[in-house]
Amino acid sequence: MRNQPDYTPAPAADFVLPFDLPNAGCRGRLVRLDRASARALSAHALPEAAARVAGESVALAAILGTALKLDGRLTLQTKSDGPLDLVTVDYFGAEGADPAGLRGFARLDGARFAALNGAGDFAQLAGRGALAITIEPRLGGQTYQGIVELSAHGIAASAETYFAQSEQLPTAIRLAAAPVFTPGTEAPDWRAGGIMLQATPERARDDDEWERLSLFLKTVEDVELVDTALQAETLLWRLFHEDDVRVQPAEPLHFRCHCDTDRIARVLAAYGPEEREGLADEDGVIRARCEFCGTVHAIAAAAL
Repeated sequence: MRNQPDYTPAPAADFVLPFDLPNAGCRGRLVRLDRASARALSAHALPEAAARVAGESVALAAILGTALKLDGRLTLQTKSDGPLDLVTVDYFGAEGADPAGLRGFARLDGARFAALNGAGDFAQLAGRGALAITIEPRLGGQTYQGIVELSAHGIAASAETYFAQSEQLPTAIRLAAAPVFTPGTEAPDWRAGGIMLQATPERARDDDEWERLSLFLKTVEDVELVDTALQAETLLWRLFHEDDVRVQPAEPLHFRCHCDTDRIARVLAAYGPEEREGLADEDGVIRARCEFCGTVHAIAAAAL
């Protein structure tokens, strides 16, 4: 494995690590999230099967957003007809003093989920629907959206189809999410991780070589992606020790939410008093809860 002379190893978690396999004409990204994913999934208590899908979606958004080196926002969203009918994740590129960040939200119909009697694989949880990836540059660029049908095999398989259709690049993706239980607490925190390998468009591709490398990727265990005690570079060496794998500096990732009381107040003020009727609590205060971070924004109805 090669790296830069002044290379600093990746931290235990909350990073994305870019890497290249130049001799094979491939590039990739390894992401591992701990505090960022735990915070992103903390606003809503979800059953384990649903939280796993949400965690994998957060990891995928981190991979895609950092791969684009995006100055703006990437939104990954699933909409479907199953009990888990909506998952939304925002990736925000670094801006000023704010590092790159993530937030997420998942909506689950509890009654429909209960009817599954614990047998909720991805196909049953999500049902039929679509995966949409929206890219919004912060300054001057044009918004882009790509949509692909959800795969019954999960978020990773859906993303592989997206790349095959939109960019026509062979892409292999593994995603994982797992609960971490702390003694004395009822609800677990969630870790998430993922790895993507992709053929570079400027290189001629050897199909046999790609098949070999993508099969290696399929051998990655979930625990290897989320284990903060396993060095990221060690995992890459396990996979690609026969290849000249080169790693670049890790990029930090954090939880970020842009909800703002003043902005919510301006939106409410645009509606007439009759349209806002019934929104305030008995004390005359309108309380709006952010679905992403759980913050309750209190706005005096009289001030509007």
